[in-house]
Amino acid sequence: MQHDPNEHPDAPGPPPHVERDAVGSPHVERDPGAQHLAGQLPRGPVDSDVDLRIDGRDRRAHDPRVLAAIAVGGALGASARYLISLAWPIAPGGFPVNTLIINIVGCGLIGILMVVVTDVLTQQRLLRPFLGTGVLGGFTTFSTYAVDIQKLITGGYAGTALLYLAATIVGALLAVWTTVTATRALVSRSSR
Repeated sequence: MQHDPNEHPDAPGPPPHVERDAVGSPHVERDPGAQHLAGQLPRGPVDSDVDLRIDGRDRRAHDPRVLAAIAVGGALGASARYLISLAWPIAPGGFPVNTLIINIVGCGLIGILMVVVTDVLTQQRLLRPFLGTGVLGGFTTFSTYAVDIQKLITGGYAGTALLYLAATIVGALLAVWTTVTATRALVSRSSR
């Protein structure tokens, strides 16, 4: 029997069947009768809020503390975004630089947060729901981004809309990549 590198060394029984999609991402077919797969966890940090192989997720799905953290964080993040839009209004047909900066800064902060909650503060269960889903989820606004593009196009500013569309996607992805890379480097340097 070949050893599966994704199988935990103490895992009982054979590993689940793994298929790969068109881009090579693994899809694990689970035995519908299996009640416990915790022994087949990947090595390294695991986010129990998103790793569906960890038992107990349904039990915590409606934890009032998590919901309260998300609600309070969301109110704070959305309020900050709203105040920025009031302080920095954009004229009709103008480039929505306020939303662009909000989304790029928010994505950069999400990159930092993801490294911190997966590599440093792994036992702080309410940190990611409060800051990630709540504050930064309320602060970033890809729905306003879509509405801004629609308004620019219907207003006859297709070139501005296309520039805004591209700048937001490229800026957000670069912000996440840059902050994840920099934060990981800082974390690994400080752990030496």
